[in-house]
Amino acid sequence: MNILFTDINRCDIILGMDSIRDILTDIWGLLRSLGQTISVWDIIDILIVAYIIYRVLNFMRKTNASSVIKGIIFLLVVAWLSNLFNMKVITYLVNQILLMGVVVLVVLFQPELRKLFEQVGSSRINVIFRKRVKLENAEAILQSVITATTVMAESKTGALIVFEREVGLNDYAVTGTRIDSDISSELILSIFNYGSPLHDGALLVRDGRVLAAACMLPLSNNVNLGRELGMRHRAGIGISERSDAVAIIVSEQNGMISVAVDGMLKRHLPDDTFEKLLRNEFMPAEKKRRVRKMKVKKS
Repeated sequence: MNILFTDINRCDIILGMDSIRDILTDIWGLLRSLGQTISVWDIIDILIVAYIIYRVLNFMRKTNASSVIKGIIFLLVVAWLSNLFNMKVITYLVNQILLMGVVVLVVLFQPELRKLFEQVGSSRINVIFRKRVKLENAEAILQSVITATTVMAESKTGALIVFEREVGLNDYAVTGTRIDSDISSELILSIFNYGSPLHDGALLVRDGRVLAAACMLPLSNNVNLGRELGMRHRAGIGISERSDAVAIIVSEQNGMISVAVDGMLKRHLPDDTFEKLLRNEFMPAEKKRRVRKMKVKKS
């Protein structure tokens, strides 16, 4: 009897190994067939769709769209269940709501869609070939901006400095006085000096150079902003809502430093926090490591 059970167990093991071998053979055959049917253009197509989905999800993450997206998912689930259980009235109502959904979404997300299309339309086509700021120059530029901002904060000198990134700001640069000069703390302080004719407006910086001064910027339409925020702060938030620019604001009332990024205002920043924030926005981790190594070598 023991010999019989041993033979049965061996047979089970052999059958199990055969079934696993068959499964692996089927999987390998499927992969080979996919490799023969999928072309390079199919892979490119998949990557493009994945990138679009990523950008859409990233766009929704920066907006108040989460509750609306949950509502859309809920309607889709109701539509699927009503169709599954043949609920004709509910299916008809949900289908009518979904047909009008495009118009409803356009109305609900009008500000966000406008921002998206403005960024796409104003993005510089030659972004790949544009001049890149060298690492050594980037460190000097950041230090000049930090020094000038700290001095203006101590003297309660109002200032608005906007750094252009991927989205071009030519439409706003033409509203001011074109300068096209190397950036320095002395230049920034002289521009925002109360006696200067260029102090009232925004200073635009592109690729480490002062592009223009006394520029007019769009004000934010955010109704949730506090009443204590003046026109300078609202302009800094407005340009960050319509582009990927970073706006530095110095209050002339209390000398506080604020930074606007992606429509969000970070207020009352101490000097060390302000410097860390700028470095995080403009210098990737690898560049910051290289800067630290350069400083160690110089010392």
